[in-house]
Amino acid sequence: MAPHRRRVYPRWMTDHELLELAARLARSAAGAILAVRAAGFAVESKSDHSPVTEADRVAEAIILEGLRAAVPEIPVIAEEEVCAGRIPALAHRYWLVDPLDGTREFAQGSDSFAVCVGLVEGDRALLGAVALPATGEVFGGLVAAEGRPALAWKEDAAGRRAIAARTPPEEGITVMFSNHYRDDPRLEPFLAERRVAKVVNCGSALKFCRLAEGEADLYPRFGRTMEWDTAAAQALLEAAGGRVLDMAGAPFRYGKPGFENGPFIAWGRGDGAQGQAAS
Repeated sequence: MAPHRRRVYPRWMTDHELLELAARLARSAAGAILAVRAAGFAVESKSDHSPVTEADRVAEAIILEGLRAAVPEIPVIAEEEVCAGRIPALAHRYWLVDPLDGTREFAQGSDSFAVCVGLVEGDRALLGAVALPATGEVFGGLVAAEGRPALAWKEDAAGRRAIAARTPPEEGITVMFSNHYRDDPRLEPFLAERRVAKVVNCGSALKFCRLAEGEADLYPRFGRTMEWDTAAAQALLEAAGGRVLDMAGAPFRYGKPGFENGPFIAWGRGDGAQGQAAS
């Protein structure tokens, strides 16, 4: 048997190379999650009563090993590591990792779960890869910077292709909403001001992906999320031409106390003017 050879990375990587690294690790973690699902697994409860499985741990280990081998100088904030009290000091750039976004859906047998690997620069989501294990899709996004255009793509069995958020159609917007907040009393008055064609309930960063590829238009989130839930997906959506705003209409930022997000609104291309209800 040939000896195992550890992949060796250069210490300096471009942002495009970092995106490819994130996508490769998200893809590998997705495969490991599917293997755990096929073999069967137990569901445990963390101290905050949220579920955790062996798939969360295996996927996170794959991503942590890969990131630390490639760019050890960039700190990694990962969900299960944080829950265990292992939180590195932040730098100007740091990774935010959710190895299994949508653990509750995964445990219930749903396909609405994702792997999220995002890179934050300052207080901004810079790039991100989101893998959807159940469908085999991988999404990647790198936001624009001086001298560099934005990049957003989707990869599946048909190959890799560029994606872009859409302008809301005249017949009305498609709204993505979380499975666990479908009865939120804030949703109805928020949507009452807009021409809505369809509301789709699903879990995880899948909602951001559908906005980024132009299959939906709006994702309002009123409930609690953590920064690792959104960083990769926000970078993807903004690279595709969408926006993520707080409830005051300001850009959604990172580096908050406890890594806890407030409410936000994620838009495809446009700010909802095309989806306003007729007077």
